[in-house]
Amino acid sequence: MAGKRSAGLLLYRGAAAGLEVLLGHMGGPLWERRDAGGWSVPKGEYVPPEEAWDAARREFEEELGIPPPDGPSVPLGEARQASGKVVTVWAVESDLDPERIVPGTFEMEWPRGSGVTGTFPEIDRVAWFPPHEAHERLVAGQRVFLERLADRLASGA
Repeated sequence: MAGKRSAGLLLYRGAAAGLEVLLGHMGGPLWERRDAGGWSVPKGEYVPPEEAWDAARREFEEELGIPPPDGPSVPLGEARQASGKVVTVWAVESDLDPERIVPGTFEMEWPRGSGVTGTFPEIDRVAWFPPHEAHERLVAGQRVFLERLADRLASGA
């Protein structure tokens, strides 16, 4: 996995006291029963020369089936995941209705070794969470983005 890069958008709404972030629950049979650590910032891989910002917007639309929101973005930087992949995230303020999503799909053999290929949603649901709940649900390597968002909003950036 070393050298792979991903980019995504972390939507947020509300003021500091009522802050919420939008997370996507990872789709497919490997994640269906997992809540803690089974949610992610909507994101996906890209290969330079594609720019991370362009990839973040493209992946948002691919994963959620709706265009990414317009508006100012707050750069939250990069974080290296346990897999070695480097993820770059921007926060964008938006009040997206989770009912609007039409998730993209992927195919995989399931059950493994069965020879049967199934089609599964990339993200099977999205939901808004206050930061403390989002922290528990988010994959560990992405939790730093919640802290950075809180810091940026507190500093007025």
